[in-house]
Amino acid sequence: MQSSSTPTLAVRRWWAIMPIVFITYSLAYLDRANYGFASAAGINQDLGISKGLSSLIGALFFLGYFFFQIPGAIYAERRSVKKLVFWSLVLWGGCATLTGMVSNIPSLMAIRFVLGVVEAAVMPAMLVFIANWFTKSERSRANTFLILGNPVTVLWMSVVSGYLVNSFGWRHMFIAEGLPAVVWAVIWWFIVKDKPAQVSWLTDQEKNDLDATLRAEQAAIKPVKNYREAFKSPAVIKLCAQYFCWSIGVYGFVLWLPSILKSGSTLGMVETGWLSAVPYLAATIAMLLASWASDKLQTRKAFVWPFLLIGAVAFAGSYLLGSTNFWASYALLVIAGAAMYAPYGPFFAIVPELLPKNVAGGAMALINSMGALGSFVGSYFVGYLNGATGSPAASYVFMSAALLLAVWLTLAVKPQAAVRGGVVVRS
Repeated sequence: MQSSSTPTLAVRRWWAIMPIVFITYSLAYLDRANYGFASAAGINQDLGISKGLSSLIGALFFLGYFFFQIPGAIYAERRSVKKLVFWSLVLWGGCATLTGMVSNIPSLMAIRFVLGVVEAAVMPAMLVFIANWFTKSERSRANTFLILGNPVTVLWMSVVSGYLVNSFGWRHMFIAEGLPAVVWAVIWWFIVKDKPAQVSWLTDQEKNDLDATLRAEQAAIKPVKNYREAFKSPAVIKLCAQYFCWSIGVYGFVLWLPSILKSGSTLGMVETGWLSAVPYLAATIAMLLASWASDKLQTRKAFVWPFLLIGAVAFAGSYLLGSTNFWASYALLVIAGAAMYAPYGPFFAIVPELLPKNVAGGAMALINSMGALGSFVGSYFVGYLNGATGSPAASYVFMSAALLLAVWLTLAVKPQAAVRGGVVVRS
C-alpha cells in the first residue's frame, strides 16, 4: 500500500483536461490561419486587394493579439480562465464567420484586427490553466498538448480548407470554420472548472496531493514581488526577444505556405492543401518527442535551440535550391516546419520554473505578446517579399536569419534562481 506521505497525482487529469485544452486552442488556430487559403483562393481579386495590402491584412490579426495579451493573462490569473475563454470563443467565432460576409477592404481589416483582440487572451489563459493543474515534471508535455492544437489544426485545416475553397469558395470556408467556436463555447461553459479544488471527479486525497506538490514547487522559486520586477528580469527580456524572432519564422511560414506552394508549382488548391498539411504532421511528431524527452530529462533549453537551428538551416537550404528543384525545396520546408514547432512545449515550461505563480502568467503573456509582434512582422514581410520579388527566396533568407537570432538568445538565458533552505541559489 502506498504511503499517505507520497503524493498521488491522478492520471485522470490528463484525460479530463487535455482534450478540452486541445480543442479550444485548435479552434482558435483554425480561425486565425485560414486567411492564407482565402488569399490563395481569390479573396484579393474579389475585393480588389493589392499584394502589399494583402500582407498587411493577413498580419493585422497579430496587432490586435499583441495589445490585449497582458490584460487577459492578469484576468485569468486573478479571476477566472473559464469566463474569459467562454466570451473569447463566442466573439472570435462570430468574427471568423463575419469574415465570410465582408464586401469591402475596410471591413475586412477591422474584422482581422478585432479577431486578434478577442483571441489574445486565449494562449496566456490556457497556460495559466495548465499551471493550475499540472506539475513541473508534467508541464512540457501538458504545454505541448495545448500547442498541438496549432500544427494538428493546420494539418486537417489545410486539407479541409482546400476542399471548401475549391468546392464553395473562400466565403463559405470562413463561415463553416467560424461556427464551431460558438458551439464549443456552450460546451466549455458546462464542463470546465478553473482549479482542481472545484471538481468532483478528483478525490480529496488527490486534490491535496496535487496542491501540496504545486506549493512545494512554488516554495523553491525565488520570490518576485510584482509584474514590474518580473518584466525587468533579464531572462524575461531575452525570452521576449527570442520569441519575437522565432515567431517571425513560424508565422511567415504558416500564413504564406499555401501561396508559396501554389506559386512554385502548377498544383491546384486541393493538391496545395495536401502538400501544406505534411509539415504539420511532421511537426506533431517532433513536438511530442521533444516534450517527452524534456520532461524526462528535466531540461528545457537543450530542446529549444537545436531545433530552431535546424529550421534556420532548412530555410537557408531551400533558398539555395531556389525554384530549380521544387520537391527538394519542399522537403526542406517540411523539415523547417517540424523543427520550428518541436520546441514549444519545453519553451513554455521555462517561465513557470523561473518565476513564481503570482507573476508567471503575466510574464508568459508578455513573452507571447512579443511573439505576436514577431508574428505580425513575419506575416507582413514574408507576404511583402513574396509579392515584391515574385519568389519566396528572399523570405527564406529573412526567416532563416530570424531563427538564427532566436538560437543565440535562447543560449543567452541564464539558469533559474531557486530557494533552498531559505537561501537563493543558482541551479
